[in-house]
Amino acid sequence: MTIDDLDARLIALLTEEPRLGVLECSRRLAVARGTVQARLDRLIARGVITGFGPDVSPEALGYGVTAFVSMEIRQIAGHDPVADRLAAIPEVLEVHTITGDSDLLCRVVARTNADLQRVIDRIVDVQGVLRTNSIIALDTPVPYRVLPLVADVPRRS
Repeated sequence: MTIDDLDARLIALLTEEPRLGVLECSRRLAVARGTVQARLDRLIARGVITGFGPDVSPEALGYGVTAFVSMEIRQIAGHDPVADRLAAIPEVLEVHTITGDSDLLCRVVARTNADLQRVIDRIVDVQGVLRTNSIIALDTPVPYRVLPLVADVPRRS
């Protein structure tokens, strides 16, 4: 899937300032409003842009501990039933199926290290979870980002 320079500039602009309207984007990119709207619609339809929600800081909400929990699961029914149960735990922010010694990897948050134990206990109680392994994140020197990928995507002519 390729994007052109205008698509990349539009994505960068909306990543930096997600509250901008189409008219302001068109003014800043020096293209017609209809062009911006059409590009935006196409990028959404192709699944390149997946949302416009606010980025929320778990730390600002009182969840100062981030951890990654890998788990081995009973795979008789597959990953989905376990993932659905994990999704019911508010502190579980992401669940990924993975390769290697474990089956799933979760990014979780907790208020304190003691609270992390409570979260892990809830994860272990999920039917189908056999074993977990946890790693506590100390810092996030490179936060989640996609703009370097946008800048690196081959452009169509």
